[in-house]
Amino acid sequence: RGKKIFEVAAGAVAEVGSPLILATLAVISAILPMALVRGLMGPYMMPIPVGASCAMLFSMLVAFIITPWTAARLLRGQLSEHAEGGEVPAREDWATRLYRRVMGRLLAEPRVRRNFLLAMGGLLLASALLVPLGLVKVKMLPFDNKSEFQVIVDMPEGTSLERTLAVARALATRAGEVPEVSDVGVYCGTASPYNFNGLVRHYYLRRGGNVADLQVNLVPRHERSRQSHAIAKALRPALQEIATRYGAKIKVAEVPPGPPVLQTLVAEVYGPDPDKRRELARKVEAIFRAAPGVVDVDTYLEEPQEKLRYEIDREKAALLGVDTESISRNLRMAVAGETTGILHDPREREDVPLVVRLPEAKRSFPSQLDQLPVRARDGSLVALGELVRVRKGTTDPALYHKNLLPVEYVTGDVAGEAESPAYAVGHINQALAALRTNAGPDTGLDVSYAAQPFDQERYAVKWDGEVHITYEVFRDLGLAFAAVLVMIYVLVVGWFESFKTPLVIMTAIPFSLVGILPAHWGMGAFFSATSMIGFIAGAGIVVRNSIILVDFINLRLREGQPLAEAVVEAGAVRFRPMVLTAAAVVVGSSVILFDPIFQGLAISLMAGEVASLLLSRMAVPVLFYLAHRGRG
Repeated sequence: RGKKIFEVAAGAVAEVGSPLILATLAVISAILPMALVRGLMGPYMMPIPVGASCAMLFSMLVAFIITPWTAARLLRGQLSEHAEGGEVPAREDWATRLYRRVMGRLLAEPRVRRNFLLAMGGLLLASALLVPLGLVKVKMLPFDNKSEFQVIVDMPEGTSLERTLAVARALATRAGEVPEVSDVGVYCGTASPYNFNGLVRHYYLRRGGNVADLQVNLVPRHERSRQSHAIAKALRPALQEIATRYGAKIKVAEVPPGPPVLQTLVAEVYGPDPDKRRELARKVEAIFRAAPGVVDVDTYLEEPQEKLRYEIDREKAALLGVDTESISRNLRMAVAGETTGILHDPREREDVPLVVRLPEAKRSFPSQLDQLPVRARDGSLVALGELVRVRKGTTDPALYHKNLLPVEYVTGDVAGEAESPAYAVGHINQALAALRTNAGPDTGLDVSYAAQPFDQERYAVKWDGEVHITYEVFRDLGLAFAAVLVMIYVLVVGWFESFKTPLVIMTAIPFSLVGILPAHWGMGAFFSATSMIGFIAGAGIVVRNSIILVDFINLRLREGQPLAEAVVEAGAVRFRPMVLTAAAVVVGSSVILFDPIFQGLAISLMAGEVASLLLSRMAVPVLFYLAHRGRG
């Protein structure tokens, strides 16, 4: 007391200035390595660490300049009231008094301290076990709540358009019975209008009499209680039953929140021999169908389809006076049609083409095409069957290459109890391992996640789709987290000039998992990529609190206070700003808590900060006391 208000403000800044700089650098060190995520998700994640790091730098300037100036202006009246009264003892609430009593026992009684540390380790172990036990599922991104989804229909090759349309109508009728469905659009023989799935999964290229596309539109979100994923998941068995009855293959394609991939599960099958490669793809398809929770299984393999080749008997055509061009044009006009003019209809926006073509019933069978008349030079009509020879064969299958390597694709989706592809891949890899063993040493089967096989002479399966993106993102986030730990350790070692103090400070990082994983379990949320981002970002925040706590202990030690008293005093005095920091994180994250995509980020920040606050407030001082009690 008796000091001027700006002297008090400057002294307060000087007291917390050094740890505040270190804490800011620690938070930036925790966030910035996430910008190194590579692959498809790199551009999506880059703005988070860059923007947050810039925000931390500006917030430090605010804390050094604007906050003390504003506080001096606002608190001037409160200081003048006690200018004459000398020191005013601080009033402690019941929580602070309880904290002093508990911490006193932890520092004074080794048995209590040992039991406390064992309990902390047990909580951390129990929380970590939630992932391998399957109580917390790991997934790239959770399901979003969209207003639409598609049903992709594939009939066997060679199926007529009318047959495909009948199956599509049966599926549309069943989908329309769902209360949340507003309408269903059927596109038969062609693709539906462009959308996200059509672009990234190449649905817009679908053409032919054996394909159909159902566009299922839902009522607005606020008018239904179920999310779009729950509706699609509940409808899939009924649609699959209808498709099986008609021999069709269907895929219930939801609009994914990202990333843009060919399908959730994509197995790329490589090998030198085309026939053996296709045989291997069929075996992989059978493994997909037997795996629990794997649905919408399909391949890019085409069934052999009969092809009729009409060869013109040139000698007979010459004897009958028919030129070969007339034969080819008449056959092409009868089967494919030929535009002969346009119709100007006032009811149409554009001119209507006039197409000459045989009716469907008369062009569906070769025997009927044999009766097609062809005019000779003398004006007589000759039947097509007298001028051609019909050769039967099969169509050439479509060939697929990726990076110049021949490949076959097996695709699938996941639905059921574990809706994350990571668990389905685990079951499939076990079956692939057995398949690899039975293949023999010369034709061994390799399985990879990241890169295509280098040796084209070996048979291999590479995971792609969401599986590949998940592996890539969590691998890079894991490497980023390792870099975070190293950078924070180096910073703290350089600042405190101690190799033990950084370890004490960083113990708060794993304790945040005690809140993060149980919170995901309690809310039934996936531990997604955004959850991992929240865990890494939260590591910087909890380290910040520990740094301020340890710095205050050192401050009291330099003032001559005993170690045990300094440890308890730091926790008691610094608890209020730590609580305010946690409250700010909770309030700021609550606005995205119920967003389907960023829910994991909110849960990690909120639950991790609260758990770290409650645990590190006692664990960090106790560990600091154990590490430095031998010091004079």
